[in-house]
Amino acid sequence: MNTHFFGDTAVLLGRSLRHITRSLDTIITTTIMPIAFMLLFVYVLGGAIKTGTGNYVNYLLPGILLITIASGISYTAFRLFLDMKGGIFERFQSMPIARSSVLWAHVLTSLVANLVSIVVVVLVALIMGFRSSAGPLAWIAVGGILMLFTLALTWIAVIPGLSATSADGASAFSYPIILLPFISSAFVPTATMPGPVRWFAENQPVTSIVNTVRDLFAQQPVGNSIWIALAWCIGILIVAYIFAMAAYRKKIA
Repeated sequence: MNTHFFGDTAVLLGRSLRHITRSLDTIITTTIMPIAFMLLFVYVLGGAIKTGTGNYVNYLLPGILLITIASGISYTAFRLFLDMKGGIFERFQSMPIARSSVLWAHVLTSLVANLVSIVVVVLVALIMGFRSSAGPLAWIAVGGILMLFTLALTWIAVIPGLSATSADGASAFSYPIILLPFISSAFVPTATMPGPVRWFAENQPVTSIVNTVRDLFAQQPVGNSIWIALAWCIGILIVAYIFAMAAYRKKIA
């Protein structure tokens, strides 16, 4: 690894964050859809959904947080695509900097932007009645899982950001990821679903992550779900990182 990797990444991270501060509409846009879903499900559909819990917003919030992250990483692909088409990557390659720092700056920018969006969504949930008995360690565990999930999805976003032929194509990949929580335990218990749908819902990554976060918020034993959630997050992260770096090396070769 280049000895200047961390310094180069910090400089490029500052550049990306300045772009976000000059365009706060991206974070606003990222939070509007999850908040709209939360309002719709709690105040319109919530009365007809039986989850066995007294407060539906408590049940709903973990899935909404994952949708928030999935919405946010589409902008990572979009910003990366603009850098590729704008020629800034070629200029960076002519400088004595660590080449991977260019990608890591975008990835860390995604972490920061998604953290802001998550905080906004949680604040709105609190206004809507969300309450948690979780202690500091449980909140740290929730933060760690969400950070891993963000990293995993962000490295997936890097791939279309590098290889897409249009800005719409770069960000459109996130739509299936946004829809994935709807076929999980995020909105309704999986026991209410028909056989094949239930099998898929119970064995896809979102359900284990949602269940783990929900149990942590409620100070309930997490059981094996936390290890399944971590395995999914780390596994997706490793595979996405390998493919993203391969695509990057091909692009700059």
